[in-house]
Amino acid sequence: MDRYNLMMESTIDMDTRERRILTVTCYGHFLSHFNVLVFPALVLPLASRMHLDMSTVLGISFWMYLLFGITALPWGMLADRLGPRFLFFLFYIGSAVSAIAAARYIDSPNALGISLAALGLFSGIYHPIGLGLISREVRQVSLAMGYNGMFGNVGLASAPLLTGIINWAWGPAGAYLLLGGMHFLGAALAILLPITLLSEGPEAPENQENGNLSAFFILLIAMMLGGIAYRGATVVMPAYFELKNQGVTHFFSMMMGREIPGNLVATFTTSLIFFIGILGQYAGGRIGNRFEPRYSYLVFHAITVPAAFLMGLFHDVPLLILVFIYTFFLIGMQPIENTLVALFAPRRLHHSAFGTKFVVTFGIGSFSVKMVEFVERNMGIEATFPVLGCVSALLVGIIFFLIHHTSKNAKQC
Repeated sequence: MDRYNLMMESTIDMDTRERRILTVTCYGHFLSHFNVLVFPALVLPLASRMHLDMSTVLGISFWMYLLFGITALPWGMLADRLGPRFLFFLFYIGSAVSAIAAARYIDSPNALGISLAALGLFSGIYHPIGLGLISREVRQVSLAMGYNGMFGNVGLASAPLLTGIINWAWGPAGAYLLLGGMHFLGAALAILLPITLLSEGPEAPENQENGNLSAFFILLIAMMLGGIAYRGATVVMPAYFELKNQGVTHFFSMMMGREIPGNLVATFTTSLIFFIGILGQYAGGRIGNRFEPRYSYLVFHAITVPAAFLMGLFHDVPLLILVFIYTFFLIGMQPIENTLVALFAPRRLHHSAFGTKFVVTFGIGSFSVKMVEFVERNMGIEATFPVLGCVSALLVGIIFFLIHHTSKNAKQC
């Protein structure tokens, strides 16, 4: 894979311009995931507050997750034409207003659903803009993707914990007010640290420009299945832990000498697990920068399959150990996946390519909310992760096909 080898040969340290780009994109990545992980931590509190069953409350978030994904391509196409600066600012301001609206209408399922849909719409800006910017403007792509991914996982990890604490102290509306304030801070950051772009990004040999579109389309199928597994896991995890880890809750209550709310323990556990994902992102970035990314991608996904099946059989501490393994590899593969997108997609269309990626991962992946709702209602919550394991098993098969396809003509990679 000539193009991959050229990327691997770049050992030059990041300059000031590249570090500024990473600063802005990393905070944006943190918030983009924080945005959509506030709601899962509030599912059971909102169900009690609204007097609705859990599956109905889960459905309120559908349009948020759908728009978070399907708008990525038009945002990416817009960035390829207009550049990323204004869109970064719009991401922060639009998300801030949407979060404040969610706080205002927290007791109305319909109005809350509309507010969350707007939050998903503006949150969809980040991934095609931020990852496209890194792939075009930072020389060590895989390493930079790893660092950027780590901050995304800080958002994943801190959202359930902070949401649980704020909900405990001030209720669900307080969590969305905090989110709005964090986005206003991001808008200030975008103004204080303006992004400086090279005219055409890092120089590339002419034969690298066209990428490998057939491989990219196969990769899109794999990423769609990965998005279903990822979204299904993240949306159900806090409620799953609250119901399946009651022994852990009881243990902490005994240790503290007072009853600890199950939701607080579940959100804390979810945050801890996503912090494990940060280590996975770091490992994925390093491995993607050192080893052949197609095989690394295969190994990371293959390890999630048995873990997902076993998670339906256990609870408390054994369950947590399995989830640590599952999350480390499911989330840790993302820098490797983003490296493959950068390898196979035409350089001049990287914003659109990453937009397309997130249409299939977060857009089509959002239908896993409906799938989890169906499984929970008809088969019980214990069946959700084994079903997601079936999705990951199919994904591994697609990666085998991708490797076979690209190995036939390695120079196209």
